[in-house]
Amino acid sequence: MIHHRKPPTLDMTPDGAFRVVASRPALPAGARLAATALTIAVLAGTLGLAALAFWFALVLIPIALLAGLIGWAALRLQIWRLGASREVMRRNDTI
Repeated sequence: MIHHRKPPTLDMTPDGAFRVVASRPALPAGARLAATALTIAVLAGTLGLAALAFWFALVLIPIALLAGLIGWAALRLQIWRLGASREVMRRNDTI
């Protein structure tokens, strides 16, 4: 399948040197300043969100530890109750 497209244009001077393609004009100073300010604002926002996520994770550490401690205490209480009820059942079986 042949694609029909324009061939590239080679700008050559009569002496065989290539012409230098003019680069596009630079942005005005105000546009460059706005682009730089926008880039800095996006980076600062990203850094702020990362700091907020890190802070949230650090706040959750003591909450998770407290929840684990409460869970461990509840488990120990249930084991203690189960042991006490088995002891009562053993006493009743021997009578």
